[in-house]
Amino acid sequence: MITTPQYPDDIFTEPDPDPDTLANLGPLTPLAGVWEGRQGSDVNPKAHGPEFKSFHERFEAQPIDPQTNGPQLLYGLRYRAHMVEPGEVGAFHDQVGYLLWEPATGLTIMTLAIPRGQVAMAGGTVAAGDRTFALRASVDDPHFGISTSPFLDHAFHTTAWQIMFRIGADDTWSYEQVTTLEVAGQGTFEHVDSNTLSRVGAPTPNPLALA
Repeated sequence: MITTPQYPDDIFTEPDPDPDTLANLGPLTPLAGVWEGRQGSDVNPKAHGPEFKSFHERFEAQPIDPQTNGPQLLYGLRYRAHMVEPGEVGAFHDQVGYLLWEPATGLTIMTLAIPRGQVAMAGGTVAAGDRTFALRASVDDPHFGISTSPFLDHAFHTTAWQIMFRIGADDTWSYEQVTTLEVAGQGTFEHVDSNTLSRVGAPTPNPLALA
């Protein structure tokens, strides 16, 4: 659930942020760095019915400088998720975006862009110490929505997207995401992806922190 914020009358004055993003990421702190997972599982729609695939994943999430929208202050990570099927070279899935956290409200955002012609933004309210949290987007949500290219909208109309994060105690984290599709000629289908990732590299501090 997303808490409805109370916005100030002054929408222009910016705060003076802490330049060290890694110290201000709240629930996103454990996700910073470079990660790999070899337990990826994907269930996607095909003409003959659901297809089950496994994949290997590399996920890199690096801190960005603090971002302000007038009085709003956000800290975040720029990420790229790259997946390949075992033994293959070509990308099975490629995704880029941002993970953002607003300390004042707990608002947490994940943006997504994929090179098949789709972008989305999911949101939720998350406390700084939460180790399990979900972010959600819906095609009819005016803030946390989904935008799809014409063919995908016709053939695989996306109505909702949810991702659940679970932070482990051993330098691992896992996710499960469910994308609800209306597949032309087939009806509703839940496209499910999941993986468990282990740290293989530390994050690089954001430019302001390095300076």
